[in-house]
Amino acid sequence: MKSLSILLIDDDAIERMKFKKVCKDISFPCSIVEAVNGKQALGFLNNLENTFNIIILDLHMPRMNGLELLEKLKANIKFKNIPIIIMSNSEDDSELKKCYDFGISGYFTKPAQYTKYAKKVRSLLKYWKKNELISE
Repeated sequence: MKSLSILLIDDDAIERMKFKKVCKDISFPCSIVEAVNGKQALGFLNNLENTFNIIILDLHMPRMNGLELLEKLKANIKFKNIPIIIMSNSEDDSELKKCYDFGISGYFTKPAQYTKYAKKVRSLLKYWKKNELISE
C-alpha cells in the first residue's frame, strides 16, 4: 500500500501532534510535512521535491491565514487540484461559504474531545486513501 503524502498546516503544535498521533495509532501509511502558517506552506509547495496528495489546513494562523493561502492555491495551476480539507475550530458560516467558494474538498471542526477528534481524522484519512488517485 502506497503512503499518502499530507501537508498539515496548523499553527498549534498540539493540533499537529494530535493529527500525527491518530495516524500512528491506526498505522496509517502516510508521510506528513508540517507547516505553521501559509507562508511556510507555500515554501514547501514551491519546493519541486515536495508533492502532496492532500492538504489539511487550519483557518486561523499568523502571517498568512488559511483563507489567504486557500485563495492562492486555488488560483495556481500547479496546486489547484490538490484536495484541501479545512480542519478548524471556526464555525463561522461566512468563512465556511468562502472556503467552499474557493473550492475546498471538505471541512470539519476540531472536536475538543480526543476520541471524537480521532474518529473524524480516521474517517477523513480512510476516505482520501480510497479516493485519491495514487499509483500503486
